[in-house]
Amino acid sequence: MSIEPTPYQNATNQSISERDLRHVWHPCTQMKDHQWLPMIPIRSGKGVWLEDFDGNRYIDAVSSWWVNLFGHTHPYIASAVKNQLDTLEHVIFGGFTHEPVVKLSERLVKLAPKGLTRCFYADIGSAAVEVALKMSFHYWYNTGKRKKTRFITLGNSYHGETLGALAVGDVELYKETYQPLLMTPITAPSPDCYFREEGESWEAYSLRQCEAMEALMAKHHEEVCAVIVEPLIQCAGSMRMYHPAYLTRLRALCNHYGIHLIADEIAVGFGRTGTLFACEQAHITPDFMCLSKGLTGGFLPLAVVMTTDTVYDAFYDEYSTLKAFLHSHSYTGNPLACSAALATLDLFEQSPVLERNRELAAHMAKATEHFRDHPHVAEVRQTGMVLAIEMVKDKASRTAYPWQERRGLRVYQHALKHQALLRPLGSVVYFMPPYVISESEIDQLAQVAWDGVQLATLGG
Repeated sequence: MSIEPTPYQNATNQSISERDLRHVWHPCTQMKDHQWLPMIPIRSGKGVWLEDFDGNRYIDAVSSWWVNLFGHTHPYIASAVKNQLDTLEHVIFGGFTHEPVVKLSERLVKLAPKGLTRCFYADIGSAAVEVALKMSFHYWYNTGKRKKTRFITLGNSYHGETLGALAVGDVELYKETYQPLLMTPITAPSPDCYFREEGESWEAYSLRQCEAMEALMAKHHEEVCAVIVEPLIQCAGSMRMYHPAYLTRLRALCNHYGIHLIADEIAVGFGRTGTLFACEQAHITPDFMCLSKGLTGGFLPLAVVMTTDTVYDAFYDEYSTLKAFLHSHSYTGNPLACSAALATLDLFEQSPVLERNRELAAHMAKATEHFRDHPHVAEVRQTGMVLAIEMVKDKASRTAYPWQERRGLRVYQHALKHQALLRPLGSVVYFMPPYVISESEIDQLAQVAWDGVQLATLGG
């Protein structure tokens, strides 16, 4: 009996790209670019490496949009998902439950900042933010404080693309077009330390920026449900960073003015900043902590909002009071995704991941130290396993390149030709690799990035 070839056996980059462009609309992409910018069809992944259909390989320096922690097709996580497939793929989560979600909730409560005892599941990060916003508003509604209908956000922040999440973000590129559809938050200045004065420490600047937040809280606290922040790193906002002291002070202010604190740890959680959760570095517990991305090691979509018994109890009542939180998603608490998450947490327990990350972070710092002297690099900044290199037109004045010049795209194109997936944010080149990257692979990335920056800034 003859065996028919699988569709992949004769596929090439060109054939897959042509089929893709006939029907697929990609995210965060001007599709017309692909008339001249080749699509990269990926056939397989292993560890930090991706391989296309023509046999070209790429170091995944951005963890495939920040989701991958332990490398592609990690055998332990893959095995956990495969085993779960033979038992239960999914079940309605209203009135039903299953062991993987119970185990995951128990383990997250043990790992999270003290006091976060309840887990509400969603499927993606934006959905988790929507849950936190609605839950905060609904808490105040249920407790009789119905004037509280607004949120405070930070300048340059980003929390996702659904309408509520987009509304509490502040990156104009993503938000401006949809402004007529969005609620209006109160925006506080970012603690982003890129703008600190010469000689001013990260801590001093971050605390100084908190003064404006305090003034807004004093003025608006009766109408504000919550403040939402990305702890330590504003990732989509060009990987701008700030000091944990800001979060410590912010927690105290929220307590004083009776405002919830929502920590969006979707991108920065699970070891990215050097601790399991970024909030740990400020020694605080938020009222809501949103998790996704690395939660499943990059295998499957899953999100969770962790909150307190105080919040939970405001919804716990007789059905007739209509205080229940009537929010749902079809794939809430999916068993396959929960199994991937459990396996991911196992990997943190089975080896000293955070300790190893500190070694890798130190090597990243050393490998990129010379970028600081580049005539068109304003800053090299780093928090844990996230490192960013900011290209500028003029170093002395920190004058940015016009966005229309797409300098970062030149780095991206150069990197693809030299075995690396570097997808800059505007003129900011960054590394956020899987934790299984080696020192030699970091060195390779640093060289590719250096050559790309040279090409993008000195090439006219």
